[in-house]
Amino acid sequence: MIKQYLKNKNLTLPKAILFDTDNTLYEYHPANKAAEEAAFLKANNLLGINRKTFFENYQKARLEVKKNLSNTASGHSRLLYFQRLIELLGFRAQLLVALDLEQTFWRTFLANAPLFPGVENLLSYLRQLKIPIGIVTDLTSHIQLRKLTYFGLEDTFDAVVTSEEIGSDKPDKRNFELLLSKLDLPLTSNFWMIGDDPYSDIFGAKKLGAVTFQKIHNGVILGKGEQLPDFSFKNFEDLQALIQNLVKI
Repeated sequence: MIKQYLKNKNLTLPKAILFDTDNTLYEYHPANKAAEEAAFLKANNLLGINRKTFFENYQKARLEVKKNLSNTASGHSRLLYFQRLIELLGFRAQLLVALDLEQTFWRTFLANAPLFPGVENLLSYLRQLKIPIGIVTDLTSHIQLRKLTYFGLEDTFDAVVTSEEIGSDKPDKRNFELLLSKLDLPLTSNFWMIGDDPYSDIFGAKKLGAVTFQKIHNGVILGKGEQLPDFSFKNFEDLQALIQNLVKI
């Protein structure tokens, strides 16, 4: 079911549709939890640290990295988190261990991150309609491209922008502007933004005049005020049905 919040929106087929990746195409938190657990088990085996020590210092390392690299792609780097974790534990540089923990994390993350039902059908339908589709996402290009390849979507999108290319995470409007540029569309184009985060995705895209759709599922809170989406939905099948109805008009 699609819910509409701004009643004055006359919806028409867009010139392009932009998608966020994390927690929009798949559910982020179960994958992240499983990945952190796998990293702990590896750290326990390699460094002999217990669960409490690992997670306390991992969270401290994460906060330190985010503070030092605020609103940048590198601020999400698990490699930096694990490097700092090892330092906080009092070890000398353990480069192979840091790399091993990062690889364990992402390998487990991907294995526990299935796409939401209906995502692949929707993307295939949009390609049939020849509506340009793009990804605008935070985090480093290497990790995000690895995710899209793992999902089997390497040939699906017309353009991809990660916040590493801009030097600043969403809602920095340059992320959206660059993606529209890659799609050869003017900033005044009628485009849709599909995302889960009311600040990064919804507020960020609304600054450029996008029609915004918020994906609602476990743990996602509907945006309010300036972060209120034009529409919200729970199932990608409903979003595809909406587009199919617009095609008929």
